[in-house]
Amino acid sequence: KVPMTAMPEIVALFNGCGGMSSLLVALGVALFPSSEGAGGDMNLFVQSFSIVISLFVGAITFSGSIVAMAKLQGWLSTPSWTQSKIRHLFNIFCAVLSLIAGISILIDGQNGISLLLISSFFLGIGVSLPIGGADMPVVISLLNSYSGVAAAAAGFVMGSQLLIVAGAMVGAAGLILTQVMCDGMNRSLVSVLF
Repeated sequence: KVPMTAMPEIVALFNGCGGMSSLLVALGVALFPSSEGAGGDMNLFVQSFSIVISLFVGAITFSGSIVAMAKLQGWLSTPSWTQSKIRHLFNIFCAVLSLIAGISILIDGQNGISLLLISSFFLGIGVSLPIGGADMPVVISLLNSYSGVAAAAAGFVMGSQLLIVAGAMVGAAGLILTQVMCDGMNRSLVSVLF
């Protein structure tokens, strides 16, 4: 039912759904921890770290993908403030808040989850909103890679080797595709993002 000209939008929506599903898996494990043996402090740290990564990357993937889809559909235009230096300050602020919240989760379990989710959602919006035009397919490919990273982190959270491998494959393939697209446009990924 979706025309070929709208494929980038549907891919962005699928990426967003993948990021949100990984986020929800990690959130469920974080809010309702299992009483089954975690296998020691090291496994508990790996699981907590994976929860933080899955929440962080999943939220960025979801919000960034929804922004990308809305921009490609013409539902959202680029606000003028995103073309100024203010956007960098906003993104740095969100990234620092995410780092603080992630450290808080590693130290105290559930403390900081709300802050991590909110700051990561806004970071995804802040990174995707100023990008437009020919750079949008590169961003969608990068968000595809992010959804794979979030899935691999969710695999560590769940202890699922299949999810870890599948997520790592999607993440690597998305990153390779992003680099190939940047090379084809004679641009660097850093210049696209910043």
